[in-house]
Amino acid sequence: MIMMRNARHAKILELIETKEIETQEELCEELAACNFGVTQATVSRDIRELRLFKVKGTKKRFRYATMSESSGGISDRMRSLFQTCVESIRAVNNLIVIHTLNGNGSNAGVVIDRLEYREIVGTISGDDVVLVICETNADASSVCAKLETLLKY
Repeated sequence: MIMMRNARHAKILELIETKEIETQEELCEELAACNFGVTQATVSRDIRELRLFKVKGTKKRFRYATMSESSGGISDRMRSLFQTCVESIRAVNNLIVIHTLNGNGSNAGVVIDRLEYREIVGTISGDDVVLVICETNADASSVCAKLETLLKY
């Protein structure tokens, strides 16, 4: 069972690296063509386990992508995702409220979680907003400044 899941995960990573796959249904079809009989629910779980997210495609509107960690905390793809989906960042006491494009709150939340800033106690992501909880007001100001810098570069 685990070997089958590992093989399927490897195939998913290979497929999204070589093809622009926009939907779970497309991924199901591609896997079926490779002799992996899966349901949409299985693919949904695989996407979550592999921590895939969507980025802007070249041929299609969006495509699935994976995170490749770099020593600086996040990859260029993740930085680009954050820059694309964030509309505003505002510190309020020890909290930071980040407004995103509709449907992108979780994407921004994943990026923030991957940054692993020591000042962040936790994050809560919604459809178009992320709430970042810091220990102190000063921590929130510091993190807010770092995130704003991330938007620029």
